Amino acid sequence: MKAGDFARIPKRRASFLDFYDSLPNILKASDLREVVKAVIKARKRRKPVIFMAGAHVIKCGLNPVIIELMKKGFINCIALNGAGIIHDFEIAFQAKTSEDVAQSLKTGSFGMGRETADFINQAIKEGVSCGLGLGYSVANKISRHKLPHRGLSLLYNAYVSNIPVCVFTAIGTDIIHQHPSFDAASCAEGSIRDFYTFVEEISRIGNGGVVFNFGSAVILPEVFLKALNLARNTRGSVKDFVTVNFDMIHHYRPQANVVSRPVMSGGRGYYIIGHHEIMLPLLAQAIIAKI
Repeated sequence: MKAGDFARIPKRRASFLDFYDSLPNILKASDLREVVKAVIKARKRRKPVIFMAGAHVIKCGLNPVIIELMKKGFINCIALNGAGIIHDFEIAFQAKTSEDVAQSLKTGSFGMGRETADFINQAIKEGVSCGLGLGYSVANKISRHKLPHRGLSLLYNAYVSNIPVCVFTAIGTDIIHQHPSFDAASCAEGSIRDFYTFVEEISRIGNGGVVFNFGSAVILPEVFLKALNLARNTRGSVKDFVTVNFDMIHHYRPQANVVSRPVMSGGRGYYIIGHHEIMLPLLAQAIIAKI
């Protein structure tokens, strides 16, 4: 540790860039700087930046930040789990989402809101029958129905910007699966179509792409590993890229399947711990400030 790498003292009227540059060039602060550089470099080289996220990222109010990164060309593909499209729809529909799970579970009313289930389940059936994947099926219906708060929707903004939205579900994990309107065959077909789209995106990350995983502990790390394997199996070498896992605690699967194994043949993986509602705005502001 050298004195030249130490943090600078805080100043009362400092700008964000002053604050960012004042961080020590040590450990995770140094890693954050490297991640920011990798994203900016990827955009300049027109390499994909893929953003995988658990539903909590949407639930804690970060859609505006992700949408802005999409609009500025810093995110080229989004991957969500099944809960992600539920919270995203509810935000587009009523500008609020979530419920008290513990309280609702006592009466069996958890997740039984009809509007959410019927809209999403019907969107999946309609979209898949027209050849769409799961993500674009819901995004298309949000767009067609002109939901009042669609400007806050990741699905809608990605759809109108022609950015792939890939959604991966595990049957039984999401509240919409409890309803009679759910069609498992359509859901599975839509999700596998999204998987093939995801493989196409992953096949292009070699030599400078970036893959983020924000807050998915199991499903998206597993999907990413299989997509990378299939891309390598069918397209040849996919290496020399950057992977980054942000989460509130350290998990085995993201460490293995996002940060470590994928870059063993070339590249770099980072694991940064912190609350999403702090870390994602910090990351995004640093990217924008350093353009």
